[in-house]
Amino acid sequence: MAVLKYIFLSCKTSHASALSDLTKSAEVTITDDSEDDYQHEEVPADDEFSIQEKLDIENKEWALQSALSSEKSVSEVPETVDDFLCNFLVRLGMSRTLDCFQTEWYELIERGVFTAQDAGLVPTVYTRNQQLETENMHLKKDLENYKLAANKAKEALLKMQKERDFHRMHHKRVVQEKNKLICDIKRLKTHYASYEPVLKQLTEKYQSTLRQKMLTSLERDRAVGQVTGLQATLQNLESGRSIQIPVTKAGHECERKKGLEGPTQKALKEARQQKICDAESSSYDPVKDPMKKTSKRYSKDSEFPVDNQVKPYFACAKEYTQPLKSGVYRLSNTLKAHDLAVSCLALHPRKNIVATGSDDHFWKMWAFPNGNIIMTGEGHTDWLSGCCFHPSGTRLVTSGGDTTVRIWDLSKGKCILTLGGHAHAVWDCSWHSCGDFVASASMDSTCKIWDVNSERCQHTLRGHKDSVNSIEFLPFSNTALTSSADKTLSLWDARMGLCAHTLHGHLHSCNHATFNMKGDTIASCDSCGVLKLWDVRKLGPVASIEAGPHPANQVVFEPSGRAVALASDDGTVKVVQLKSGQLSSLAGHEGEVHGVISDHKAEHLLSGGADGTVRLWTREPACR
Repeated sequence: MAVLKYIFLSCKTSHASALSDLTKSAEVTITDDSEDDYQHEEVPADDEFSIQEKLDIENKEWALQSALSSEKSVSEVPETVDDFLCNFLVRLGMSRTLDCFQTEWYELIERGVFTAQDAGLVPTVYTRNQQLETENMHLKKDLENYKLAANKAKEALLKMQKERDFHRMHHKRVVQEKNKLICDIKRLKTHYASYEPVLKQLTEKYQSTLRQKMLTSLERDRAVGQVTGLQATLQNLESGRSIQIPVTKAGHECERKKGLEGPTQKALKEARQQKICDAESSSYDPVKDPMKKTSKRYSKDSEFPVDNQVKPYFACAKEYTQPLKSGVYRLSNTLKAHDLAVSCLALHPRKNIVATGSDDHFWKMWAFPNGNIIMTGEGHTDWLSGCCFHPSGTRLVTSGGDTTVRIWDLSKGKCILTLGGHAHAVWDCSWHSCGDFVASASMDSTCKIWDVNSERCQHTLRGHKDSVNSIEFLPFSNTALTSSADKTLSLWDARMGLCAHTLHGHLHSCNHATFNMKGDTIASCDSCGVLKLWDVRKLGPVASIEAGPHPANQVVFEPSGRAVALASDDGTVKVVQLKSGQLSSLAGHEGEVHGVISDHKAEHLLSGGADGTVRLWTREPACR
């Protein structure tokens, strides 16, 4: 309060002196020694503009200049001492003291005694309090937001803890089950290992039993035939008639005709049918086994001929003593057989005629070596995969991607029978030596034995685990040979539809397998180009020859059995000498070679490829 009184008194004294000075300076007089005659007017002291108003104007101009020069806004600049005092006096209503203060303040500033910056700043408590209140409000809002976030985080943490506990319990349960399964697997492995020797023994016993069964059935059929023939002959002799018993030749009757069977053959056939019917009727018990059904017999069903141990091809095989030799082949003729790839070849049993099947749905017959076309057949709705001549040469069987097997009468030039029953494409087909049965191999992992006379499937051969790629009958026998994509070969009893033996050894898909002319050796090839030879009597591999790495599509023996030819995917025909293992290649096709066959005299090789051509390779005479 004392400071304010001091300030007030000093302001009052300075105000009075300032007013007297201003009054004296306001009186203007004109001296006589003026250069011109201009009359100056006298400015009175109580003019329109008072000194206080001038000071107010100058104060406003100075405030405006200071506001413009400052980079900060008015709200951001702290209050100075003079402003603090002016605001204080205004709030108290002390206008005269305010006038005296302002007069003396600005006089000192004009005289240069001090400047406005020297007075310093006075922090306003109210402004600071307001700022603190604002900050306090913001902090309270932030505190509320943090509380909400903390509550949410707490809920999430509780939820995650519950999930963690659940997954921990589940993991413990899974670990317990895994340990239990591991223990069970170890126990089962130990149990299985203890049974492996027994399983091997049972498998060997099963294979030996099957072989014994086949041999027993053959001996039984032979004995029944002899007894029945003797009984029929005895009855005819007792009745007083002399009958000439026909002599049975070695092999099968490929060209037998209806009405030419003697009484002994008729009696033999009737006795077999009666015996089969009696055995089936006696073994069927509907009470004990209601699900079992006797197999139906049709009047037109054909009988498989009795196996003869003498093979007519033995004598033929001995005639061909000179084998095919590498380096003596030359390309003698090229036939543009089809518009698309040639997929299969078949040789006529007696004449120099070859049948070709193609992806263009046609089959054709050609005469070689001149290459004249003989016949064209159309009927399949998809690509052809296999073809084979009837043993008499009067019929042709074909198979294709339309899942059908078709039989063609070459004298009429048309299809006389269509056999359907496979679920997928049929890869191969083959005639039985007697001419009454056809075998087919399919992509559906099965083979079928078809009776041509009754026009139905007699047996379905099941056992392969993948596509069956080829099938072939052992000449003058009831044994069928199949090769499959499951890397195995199988020998089947066609009369009973049972697998007699399975040959293992290939590491890749088996594409084709065939017998030699004697029937004692099997040659097979796979998708890696490996050729394997098998002994039919020992049922085991004899040799393995690498002819890859390209796949081998078909293998064929030459008549002497001393060499084989392979159709390869590298566009060549490979000739392998079995005795020396020498390998030679015949190049000429523009693409894969799908099939190869040898003629009856071992003078030619015929190959068909993806370029739609059939190429004739002629063996040149050996140099002496």
